Amino acid sequence: VQLVESGGGSVQTGGSLRVSCEASGNIVGPMCMGWFRQALGKEREAIASIDSTGRTSYSESVKGRFTISHDNAKNTLFLQMDTLKPEDTAMYYCAADPRLVTATFWVADYGYWGQGTQVTVS
Repeated sequence: VQLVESGGGSVQTGGSLRVSCEASGNIVGPMCMGWFRQALGKEREAIASIDSTGRTSYSESVKGRFTISHDNAKNTLFLQMDTLKPEDTAMYYCAADPRLVTATFWVADYGYWGQGTQVTVS
């Protein structure tokens, strides 16, 4: 499975961005996927996940502002980010693993990662 993120960039506080993650390779159906982010000097943290049934989960830091979704036909994962804050500045990564039954928030559970896309809020 290969994952490629796109859509990052710079935005002012209060603005919106949507990042995408296109999956390719040996994909047999919907799988558990997640969005993580890593700010400079900090550990990678989970912010949103979606399982194969479409059930979503969010970290408290983004709940109510970010929305994760998936287009199964296009094998593409999205993260709509609204009301962005400077503390949202980070490299954003998508992750996936077809072996997962539950979309967790643990970095170690995901075997496939994208290269990341930078989001800067000022």
